Amino acid sequence: MTMTVGEVAEIIGGQLNGVEPSTQVTGSVEFDSRAVTRGGLFLALPGEHADGRDFVADASRRGAVASIVTEPVDAPSILVADGLAAIAALAGAVLRRLPSAKVIGITGSSGKTSTKDLLAGLLAGIGPTVAPPGSFNNELGHPYTVLRADESTRFLVLETSARGAGHIRYLTEIAPPQIGVVLNVGSAHLGEFGSREAIARAKAELVEALPAAADGGVAVLNADDPLVSSMAARTPARVVTFGEASDADVRARDVVLDELGRAMFTVEAADAVAAVRLRYVGRHHVTNALAAVAVALECGGSLHEIAASLSAQLPASRWRMELSERADGVVVINDAYNANPQSMGAALEALASVSRGRRAGGGRSFAVLGPMAELGPAGPAEHEAIGRLAARLDVSRLIAVGESARPIQLGAALEGSWHGESTWVPDVEAAVAVLRAELRPTDVVLVKASRAASLERVALAITDDFPETSGDQSGAGGTAA
Repeated sequence: MTMTVGEVAEIIGGQLNGVEPSTQVTGSVEFDSRAVTRGGLFLALPGEHADGRDFVADASRRGAVASIVTEPVDAPSILVADGLAAIAALAGAVLRRLPSAKVIGITGSSGKTSTKDLLAGLLAGIGPTVAPPGSFNNELGHPYTVLRADESTRFLVLETSARGAGHIRYLTEIAPPQIGVVLNVGSAHLGEFGSREAIARAKAELVEALPAAADGGVAVLNADDPLVSSMAARTPARVVTFGEASDADVRARDVVLDELGRAMFTVEAADAVAAVRLRYVGRHHVTNALAAVAVALECGGSLHEIAASLSAQLPASRWRMELSERADGVVVINDAYNANPQSMGAALEALASVSRGRRAGGGRSFAVLGPMAELGPAGPAEHEAIGRLAARLDVSRLIAVGESARPIQLGAALEGSWHGESTWVPDVEAAVAVLRAELRPTDVVLVKASRAASLERVALAITDDFPETSGDQSGAGGTAA
């Protein structure tokens, strides 16, 4: 939205330096100087590896009318005490000027990003929609996304993540939601929260922030997750449920998977029925799709149009069940964006599904798994359980990568009835070497770990060995906490 630098300074409580208050802000707010456009603002945040102040001059050259800084700089600027608080205040002020924008919040231990992508695609067919790129779901990405909205925006889809109690409540104060979606409660960030019940309380902050049913508030809850469905008692909003449970308001039945692990099912809502064929890899996306359907129905879509749109959507976010078929016939599933015990289990089940039809031709399944972060004292046991699951799913070859992933290899080795083989390697290079030595046509490879492990480098390396891919077979699945 167009406003003056003086108005911005007043909203964020900043002090102007070297810029006239009447200067118009006509561009976006960016925290990467390379993305700054003429007439925009640059948010110069101090970072772990770089200080935003070092890029103020670059932002000015690219057309920024001012930079928001926490220390004085010799450039047009607005000096504030806290950069994150400043962008939060600005986002809140902008949203208050957009009364026609319906805010939809999504949370869950896994699946937020893929659900956000599916929902944004559905709502775009109903009205102008803004959603975050990738997994912008924290104290920076949340208000950054809000600031993408303008007078034309009808739907604002936001991810909300939590690293502790009160985090989601803070995000809902920046952008109060009218619709809140809770996908699931898993073990992501168990180290910070201590228990799944504590995680559930944090996730419930989203539906607690909704307006009352009489004022249009809607809580969209997973009927298949008891910790989520019980949140109905914690919200003043009207409750809509989704899932495969027979009493869910929006439900799936007759779920089957194709040869690439993509789900086909019938969706039912009220008296309407429609067929869906997802282009996302993994059965777990049925839940994500149902959540998106429930919200789209609340926003005025018809079930048949929604089902058709779902069936046409290609994944939008990278490294989330991203499936490629090499020229030699090897299938690579790159799900290395993030990981927790629930998403790791879902990915392994997808690997088993995709490889099942290839076994007659000699195809094998390879699981290249790295560490899952932020599990606290439960970490070793959770990793060992993943190794055992890989063995029980009859994965042909398990490669655990990195010191923290050693228990994965141990867990698989402890499964006495398993006929596969498990190996531990220290790093990405060693994992790539094993795969290059062993892969043959019709094999299927899953690569998955938490973001810090950077295991996408394994998937990219082996895909680049035979770069021709089949194009329309990629999938995505959110795993952020």
